Amino acid sequence: MMSQKRFPVVLTVLTVVMLAVLVALGVWQVQRLQWKEGLLAASARSEQMAPAPVEAVLASEAPEFRKVLMVCRGLNTAPFVTLRSIEEGQPGYRLVSACPLADGTTIMVDRGFIAEGFEARPVERSDAAMPVAFTGVVRSVSEPSGMTPPPEDRLFYGRDNQAMAKTLGVTGPVSDWLVYAATPINPEIEGLHPSVPPAAFSNNHAGYAATWFGLAVVLIGVYIGLLRRRLMRPADLQGNTP
Repeated sequence: MMSQKRFPVVLTVLTVVMLAVLVALGVWQVQRLQWKEGLLAASARSEQMAPAPVEAVLASEAPEFRKVLMVCRGLNTAPFVTLRSIEEGQPGYRLVSACPLADGTTIMVDRGFIAEGFEARPVERSDAAMPVAFTGVVRSVSEPSGMTPPPEDRLFYGRDNQAMAKTLGVTGPVSDWLVYAATPINPEIEGLHPSVPPAAFSNNHAGYAATWFGLAVVLIGVYIGLLRRRLMRPADLQGNTP
């Protein structure tokens, strides 16, 4: 008589662990999908809203993507740092200055993009006090990655509100938010134009979730096939052999 084959405990444990991981990854992607759809909906709603004073927008529950009205004294001649950037495939720089708010907080303002080849830059004057009114869009700032080169004097390779403000001599609290100018700050400078990056969200989470759940189904099928072959009697195996 042939001895009864033992149940494959190790194979079963490994399968359960791998299955749990695959299902967890699928669930996580579903959650990311819901989060991303919420961002897309918030962006669409904000684009339809009329501009509001920046202080009121920053005090709201969802400032990102909101249009704001701002008045910054001397912004058109304020000191600025430059940020290496690319717009529509064209390398260049973004000019970033500091704007003090009524509550004592400073917020960084992206004055616009200027492509390489345009040498003109706004004049900097410490005694200028003319108020500059403009509209802008509030956006969040991603932390620079570990691969981002450090700044060189006033040239930055990654956006960092705190470091930029410090370079410009700002003291006091600095907002975590950023305002992209949507109307010209320096119309006299050829090549410098306001530029608000689009709210580009890659939303592939549904596909990722389907992939993880699909792999989980395949794993179950492979496990069932191996289990049947492991527990099948030798006579059954021989009977199935052509």
